[in-house]
Amino acid sequence: MTSTRIYLDNNATTQPLPSVMEAVMFALETLWGNPSSIHRIGQEARHKMDLAREQVADLIGAKPAEITFTSGGTEAANLAIQTACATRPNQKVLVTSQIEHAAVGEMMDRLAEDGMEVLRLRNDNNGVFCLEHLQEILEERGQEIAVVSLMWCNNETGVIEPIEKASALCNKHDVLMHSDGTQWVAKMPVDVKAVNVDLLTFAGHKFHGPKGIGALYTRKGLSVSPLVTGGPQERGRRGGTENVPSIMGFGVASKEAMAWLTEEHISQMESLRDTFEQLVQAKFQSVHIHSSGAPRAWTTSSISFPNVKGELLLLMLSERGVCASSGSACSSGAFKESKVIEAIGAPDDGEWGTVRFSFARTTTSQELKETVEVLEDVFTTIAQVSDTTASVST
Repeated sequence: MTSTRIYLDNNATTQPLPSVMEAVMFALETLWGNPSSIHRIGQEARHKMDLAREQVADLIGAKPAEITFTSGGTEAANLAIQTACATRPNQKVLVTSQIEHAAVGEMMDRLAEDGMEVLRLRNDNNGVFCLEHLQEILEERGQEIAVVSLMWCNNETGVIEPIEKASALCNKHDVLMHSDGTQWVAKMPVDVKAVNVDLLTFAGHKFHGPKGIGALYTRKGLSVSPLVTGGPQERGRRGGTENVPSIMGFGVASKEAMAWLTEEHISQMESLRDTFEQLVQAKFQSVHIHSSGAPRAWTTSSISFPNVKGELLLLMLSERGVCASSGSACSSGAFKESKVIEAIGAPDDGEWGTVRFSFARTTTSQELKETVEVLEDVFTTIAQVSDTTASVST
């Protein structure tokens, strides 16, 4: 057991920075006025909210007017897809992949129940969607497509999808494109103008900001079709009194991320992930590292271990102070089979338990070294229990 808790579930959420918590508390204590009010207390809150919007926009190379605040990444993704469908109401085809987060995947399923046709791209065994398949669909049915929605970085494997190339294809065929950037924004540099997506979504708690706050970027010229109505807030894009404390924390987290995003820091984290995987492979030679044959973000190591259940591994790791997950935080509590791992093809020879270790810029090499030691202890215990059970049964 480790002397301190080791948190390696950063794709689920990250620990808020002290500067973020300070901003949130300042807003709660001082800027509690309604930013829609015309009096001084309300306008002080409005000013700080506008500053935060600038900070969030700067993080992705956008303009403040192109940012709509939401309750998180899920709402933002839902809002993006609804906006695209409302923009092109006569186009009844949606294109996505088989490895999307539920925020996109389940929204697509719901729209299919309402009569939309959903096409899902093929992918290779690393989980990279097939650009040739996308091109075929665009050439054959481009005039019928309301939106193409493809994640930038996979939340379970860390694989980096070819978003720039997909966006270029969509632009060529005059098809709107949305990207779920929840696991990419603030982890790697983003310039929405260079990538040229029409809609991009992300959430503050994935990079040391508060929970309950996300953002939708919409390219200038697109009109947002609100999911939440009942007020003029967010320039009519989302009704309801704005969450000023979380918005301020979101802004601070964005500013801190911009300062951190250097080639040196990114290279350090990539080296940290690679060293961790090498240590695991040295101790457990039969493990399978998912998507290792494709470019991956430094944030994620998805590793399958043979002859063990994933939920047992996670529980035993947790008992020894290591927090990890089996995949998406929105479904891992139910211990369901991962649709992502199923789509990319898990090892088929026997039972495999998959653990997603996900890192933040605060993760240290010592923590990862101790995690490997904990894994050794876990498998030693499992072997001892198995031997005892075998002896009793005979």
